[in-house]
Amino acid sequence: VLENDNRYFEKAWQMYAHTRNVQGGKGLWNPADGLWWRDAAFCPPYKEPNGEDCYWSRGNGWVYATYVRVLDILPAKEAHRKAYLKDFKAMSAALKAVQREDGFWNVSLHDPNHFGGKETTGTALFVYGMAWGIRHGILPEKEYLPVITKAWNALATQAVHENGFLGFVQGTGKEPKDGQPVTYDSMPDFEDYGLGCFLLAGSEIYKLDATL
Repeated sequence: VLENDNRYFEKAWQMYAHTRNVQGGKGLWNPADGLWWRDAAFCPPYKEPNGEDCYWSRGNGWVYATYVRVLDILPAKEAHRKAYLKDFKAMSAALKAVQREDGFWNVSLHDPNHFGGKETTGTALFVYGMAWGIRHGILPEKEYLPVITKAWNALATQAVHENGFLGFVQGTGKEPKDGQPVTYDSMPDFEDYGLGCFLLAGSEIYKLDATL
């Protein structure tokens, strides 16, 4: 964008396509589930205790937020924009389907009993992406606004302490079992994981609220 040079967009697509379709043998994106494996170590045959594939919440949150950052700057007629949008929409639907009743998402998106419970970082990143998608007319408001409303209310009322401390933040790791236990009072070894995600979510909720 800064250089007005499409070679940067092409290089970004090449790296994305390699990660999506090649890394680990067949790529880290599972189109059947609309979610991402964290890295090649978690591709099949790796399974969660319930036999499902391992989709780590914050890992998927990083990808989801990256769609927002990339699509925000891609020109409308950029060659690969439609492909990014297709994956963003597929991932949005997959995430909506596995939201917890309390508004949060579990650390393991397909195994709610594997360290299941409220978790802030993944939840906040999903709110960020969905709110952005609604605001830009990419995701249907009627379908996704209830999802992020429930999630944001959960974050704001159940994760934030009176002194501003943020609870339910999983610490450093690469999979559901890391950084446990994740509780309202537990202090992660690197709390910025939660603060940055929470602020991203809040910024998009604020912008969206101004348009409704």
